[in-house]
Amino acid sequence: MLVRYWMSEGAMTLGPEENVVAAAEVMRAQGVRQFPVVDEQGLVVGIVSDRDIRDAMPSKYLPGGALEEQGRGLAELKIKSIMTEEPVCVGPDTAMDTVASLLARHKVGGLPVADKDKKLLGIITEVDVFRFLASATGLARGGAQFAFRLEAKPGPLAALLEDLRTQNVHFSSVLTSHDLSQAGYRHAYIRVEHLGDHSLGSLVAYLSAEHELLYYILDGEVTFLDD
Repeated sequence: MLVRYWMSEGAMTLGPEENVVAAAEVMRAQGVRQFPVVDEQGLVVGIVSDRDIRDAMPSKYLPGGALEEQGRGLAELKIKSIMTEEPVCVGPDTAMDTVASLLARHKVGGLPVADKDKKLLGIITEVDVFRFLASATGLARGGAQFAFRLEAKPGPLAALLEDLRTQNVHFSSVLTSHDLSQAGYRHAYIRVEHLGDHSLGSLVAYLSAEHELLYYILDGEVTFLDD
């Protein structure tokens, strides 16, 4: 769950003295949304996004003279003038959930990955976080995911997992979260890749009788259990 296993190494970079128009063309050609900005020593000094580029471009709604004047200025505009200086960086051993929190908090699409001296190692983006999430939830391995409500104390989750084992049910991932609507409870999300001796229907019936099963998801379709 560390950045080093999900980041893109050898990320394309821009220099602070590069022209914005040229940078826009590189972004378009490469299909990327952000570039780390590094100095001559390869140290991170900023980050520039496609939004920064768009904001710097002249608007088609400007009157002709103003558009031409802004266009001439754009030819001289450099990356250092539009980049975010001293961007938030993460290290290769940063946890992926920390990255997700930082991306959401700062409302950005990617973060430079750097060592303790701020030398660029790569970049971690929201797409990498999505790939990590799909892997962590077991989605890539298929199977149904079951959602349970449990008391938020030691014991209930272990008992649930042991019950699944007694039914010869194999699970590929277990995630938990606090129940925001009911204090003292949490939700457990268990992805099952082998049903043991059960059919899906018989397993749902068994789990509903023995535990508080809220719903299950199969092939993207959610089935809620009656209260």
